[in-house]
Amino acid sequence: MEKQSPPPFQWDDWYAAAGGRTISIDEVNALLKKIYEDQYLRFDGEVAPVKRTFSSPAEAAKVIKEKAIEFGSDMVGICEIEPSDVYRGKTVTEKFAIAVGQNMRWREFQVVPSRESAIECVRVYYSLGESVIKLAAWIRSLGYPCRIEHPIGDSDLLHIPIGLKAGFGELGRHGSIIHPKHGPLFRMGSVVTSIPMQTDHPVDAGIAAFCDKCKACRIYCPAKAIPDHRSPEAGKDHLGNDRYLVDTGKCFPYFAKHNYCSICLPVCVYNHKEWARDFEGFKTKLFPEIIMHDPPGPVDLPEEKRHKYPKLSR
Repeated sequence: MEKQSPPPFQWDDWYAAAGGRTISIDEVNALLKKIYEDQYLRFDGEVAPVKRTFSSPAEAAKVIKEKAIEFGSDMVGICEIEPSDVYRGKTVTEKFAIAVGQNMRWREFQVVPSRESAIECVRVYYSLGESVIKLAAWIRSLGYPCRIEHPIGDSDLLHIPIGLKAGFGELGRHGSIIHPKHGPLFRMGSVVTSIPMQTDHPVDAGIAAFCDKCKACRIYCPAKAIPDHRSPEAGKDHLGNDRYLVDTGKCFPYFAKHNYCSICLPVCVYNHKEWARDFEGFKTKLFPEIIMHDPPGPVDLPEEKRHKYPKLSR
């Protein structure tokens, strides 16, 4: 099982390999400062000495999900943690993950990549971070220990496998989860605990089959990092499909230079539903304006520092 888990994403090494983190947006820098210097200090807390008892795992799951929504999550699911869900070299002793997600605002992805889309990505990292901190504090108040897996990704668990098992949707061609209702424009985090809870299950909403026909994210990827075909050597997703694997060595250099890119998410047709309209009065477009710069050359970290991916057309 250990071999199936990739090492944690080496942010500093990837930025160094790509020539440094050149994106500097005041709002983004302020949010990152609050995440690392404030939120990270609030991860832990005292556990109440008396445990609340639940009548059943189903009741525990229901109450916890209701609280997660109350604390700002747009979606919540529960799954059992497997060894393959844990980053190589990390340890998770808790049995369950409470996965949460929060939508990014469609209005900020009208032009992508852009200053606005970059700010929105990090804003939701911070906002959902507040949600998981509140949920964890509430769980501790019930007398149960728990730990936070922050949405920004410096965590012990792989968010994507957890989200798939928790019923958030299916794995898209672009490597992100596509939710049947919310599309791919959301961020994920989780709280891990051993409270006995009823778990959710992967969903089959026909998204994987649609991704096999739709190539919007591949067509609009300026780095040409998204594949034409699934990769049988990459293993199966939670529905038994061969996985799509993005060429991170092409993707990350572009991501690092152009406002965290994210083009593949707003061009996904699962955004273009009635819910994507802005009901607060902001005028939005059905399809975003895409700015495609010439991509920088690919870079690759040594294999022991990264997950495996195909080197597409190179």
